[in-house]
Amino acid sequence: SSYKYKFRLEKVPAKKLRLTKPSKSAALHVDLCKASSPTDALQYLLQFARKPVEADSVEGVVRILLEHYYKETDSSVRLKIASLLGLLSKTQGFTPDCIVDDVINTLNSERSHQVLAQLLDTLLVIGTQVPESLNMRHRLIDVACKHLTDTYFGVRNKCLQLFGCLGSVDKPLPRESEGGGTGMAAKDVQSIISDYFGDQDPRVRTAAIKAMLQLHERGMKLQQIIYNQACKLLSDDYEQVRSAAVQMVWVLSQLYPESIVPIPSSNEKIRLVDDSFGKICHMVSDGSWVVRVQAAKLLGSMQQVSPHFLEQTLDKKLMSDLRRKRTAHERAKELYSSGEFSSGRKWADDAPKEKVDTTAVNLIDSGACGAFVHGLEDEMYEVRIAAVEALCALAQSSPSFAEKCLDFLVDMFNDEIEEVRLQSIHVLRQISTHITLREDQLDTVLAVLEDSSRDIREALHELLCYTNVSTKECIQLALLELLKNLTKYPTDRNSVWKCLKFLGSRHPTLVLPIVPELLSTHPYFDTPEPDMDDPAYIAVLVLVFNAAKSCPTMTALFSDHTFRHYAYLRDSLSHLVPPLRLPGRKLTSAPEASGLASSVESAQNFLKESLTRVCSVQQLDAPGAQSLLEFTIRDLQRLGELQTELAGTADFCATYLHCQLLLMKALQDKLWSVAVPLYLKQNAMVSGAAAQVLEETYKLEFLYSGLESRQIASIHHVRLQAKALQLVLLARTRRGVEPLLSACEKFLHEVDAFQRLFVTELPHFQDSFVDKLLDIMPRLAGSKPADLVKILQTTLRHSCFPQLKLPEQIRRATAAIIEPTGESDNPLRFTSGLVVALDVDATLEHVQDPQTTVKVQVLYPDGQSHVIQPKPADFRKPGPGRHRLITQVYLSHSAWTEPCQIDVKLLLAYSSSTSRSLGPRSAWNESTEGPTPLESTIEGTIPLSKPVKVFIMPKPARR
Repeated sequence: SSYKYKFRLEKVPAKKLRLTKPSKSAALHVDLCKASSPTDALQYLLQFARKPVEADSVEGVVRILLEHYYKETDSSVRLKIASLLGLLSKTQGFTPDCIVDDVINTLNSERSHQVLAQLLDTLLVIGTQVPESLNMRHRLIDVACKHLTDTYFGVRNKCLQLFGCLGSVDKPLPRESEGGGTGMAAKDVQSIISDYFGDQDPRVRTAAIKAMLQLHERGMKLQQIIYNQACKLLSDDYEQVRSAAVQMVWVLSQLYPESIVPIPSSNEKIRLVDDSFGKICHMVSDGSWVVRVQAAKLLGSMQQVSPHFLEQTLDKKLMSDLRRKRTAHERAKELYSSGEFSSGRKWADDAPKEKVDTTAVNLIDSGACGAFVHGLEDEMYEVRIAAVEALCALAQSSPSFAEKCLDFLVDMFNDEIEEVRLQSIHVLRQISTHITLREDQLDTVLAVLEDSSRDIREALHELLCYTNVSTKECIQLALLELLKNLTKYPTDRNSVWKCLKFLGSRHPTLVLPIVPELLSTHPYFDTPEPDMDDPAYIAVLVLVFNAAKSCPTMTALFSDHTFRHYAYLRDSLSHLVPPLRLPGRKLTSAPEASGLASSVESAQNFLKESLTRVCSVQQLDAPGAQSLLEFTIRDLQRLGELQTELAGTADFCATYLHCQLLLMKALQDKLWSVAVPLYLKQNAMVSGAAAQVLEETYKLEFLYSGLESRQIASIHHVRLQAKALQLVLLARTRRGVEPLLSACEKFLHEVDAFQRLFVTELPHFQDSFVDKLLDIMPRLAGSKPADLVKILQTTLRHSCFPQLKLPEQIRRATAAIIEPTGESDNPLRFTSGLVVALDVDATLEHVQDPQTTVKVQVLYPDGQSHVIQPKPADFRKPGPGRHRLITQVYLSHSAWTEPCQIDVKLLLAYSSSTSRSLGPRSAWNESTEGPTPLESTIEGTIPLSKPVKVFIMPKPARR
């Protein structure tokens, strides 16, 4: 009786579950029973497939579907049910092994080939969902073996997929005494799959190759016997078979590169990697562009190939079928000894005696020969790009091949597609350490400087930075073309100057003979002083001064005004002009590496000592504490200017201490000891300080990268103090309970959010403002707004200053606008009411996700402000931590009477929901069911660059 009673108690929740969860299966059952025709049943099944099913309900739904499956006579409905079984097997939290038996049973009774294929697909889904069940995998492989001889290609495809995804991968050494072990099973999987390489249906042949590749990806070592079969499939009539076969040949070449394989048309033997290289080279001339792209890409990764075959890819002349070629001396000696020379009387009496069967010529000769030539001349630009990238990969590992492929890469600079030209320039830049350009090659390269694409020109400038040239004429040619580029595209100024800086420093001995010509100096006569505002003259000086750094005799050729110009450029363009040892002047060179390291270390020690010193601020009186903070902030700011490596960390500390200084000034005794009406001015000062602290905390959180959870917690702590200060001011200056009550609730909610968000960091905040609040949190929650405000005021004034601990390195996000320069006095004129495009070029450093956060602000003289979001394609990434923004901003305004300046600057947009403390924040969001903190909705912008002034003049429209 106790057992029955217990059973009844347990049955109550079971009834509840049946009423709620399996209702979907009951509804489906009702719908399917209502169906009067296969079309209706299909309609119900399609509607059901659009609705999600809970894991608890899946088994009930599967039973209903299977029940209807056995009754259904229409194959299209059974096909849909089989498809739904596979979808339901993927449900999260449901283990599909309980329905395997039912699906296998339906296979045995099914007569429709399409439904059979779909049921096998369902078994494949189930098998991949439960990969650890060895017994189930063996059962599914047996099912696949049974149906592998089906006449329908779809069934054979699914069986081969089952072999590839579930076939045995572990292959211990087979023992002869034990037949049919795991080793034999592993062998059988490969032999069974390879039998279908010759299937009559191309889709099955493709599925067989892909199943074999799947085994390889899962860790099974493929047998070398498959190589010959894969090579035969390279000449298949169907594109998808050839594509899969190319991949298979490449895989085997990586597995057995040093194996020796015979060549069918001769007695020679060859390494497998060389043979496969030739065969894949031949596929670069395939009829399908998809196969050509794939073959070209794979060539780049075959770096074990012999240099002889590698160099053949650039030569269109055929080899003689890999037979040993006799030299001209040997052939002449044979003719002389035989006394037989061609008399010309008989037809073809000098023809070679050995007949060559042209159909039997091995394709290594026509394959490797000229493969890259064909690839680079292909009609499809995708093939040309793939060939260029493959050339790059092979040239990086072989300097001799890099020299030989140089002409071909330079020719690609004239390609009709911009993407191909750009990729060719990038590739030549990557292999530039192995090559030296001849004058004719340089001429072809420099012709690209006339390209209208800014990306192409800048990529070419970067290429020239790292290129070696052979003669002084090459330097003159490069300089002349770069100056033409500067005249035609003035916005390329900085890029051209940087290019000439590297060109001069790499070729000092070639620049030396042409210095008098470049500087227009004369041994006897004074020449006129050039204009220092001319960008072309500055470009020449940058080239000469960088060459002079490695060539001390060059300074003797300088005239007096050149020395003056050097001093000017050394100050104004110090990143382009190096320190030089000039006669009568001291060398102001950069410190050596060891000295630099010691100076950085001493700067780090100074930074730590400054922060340690600030911790004693609590023991000082108010004036002494304030002066200590002010001096420390000043020291940190100067340290950031002197040590660029520590600039981000020093700026971060200075800004954080500035927040503490503002709070300290706002909480002085004299501001709070007098009645409110008498100190309205001081209240305004406190209000401004609190707002400034809030703004600074958002800068600290979103403008600096490399912060850890502890620094984020310190920033949020300061922000909490500023909000508490604002709440106290609100209570002192406003009348009415309602606004104060809602503000108090919001503040308490934020304190609670801080506790949950930084629960691991709370031990570091002992005796701080938030620590004291959390100690009396139950009392705060039940107190009146007036009492809460008094407690906050007292806690703010008597809480400790938490020590700031620094991570390894903090980097500050910065931006500089290159164009517009803000120097032009000529206004940009346009008709009022219409738009004018302003080109903006800016560099960004250490900005995270600039595509979504960086915006351009335009501020007009009448106070109007427009914020523009650049397109993601306007951002380039030239290096780690660096971005380049090249975009257009459209300006428009009503008519003005005279030109005025507008301000253009970059902003960094932020949202508190994207805080840097994503780790703890996301975990907290998952653990709470209530709404997210109110603070998460705060959005704003931070100035990222200095504003640039641009003259514009909107003219009135003509009537």
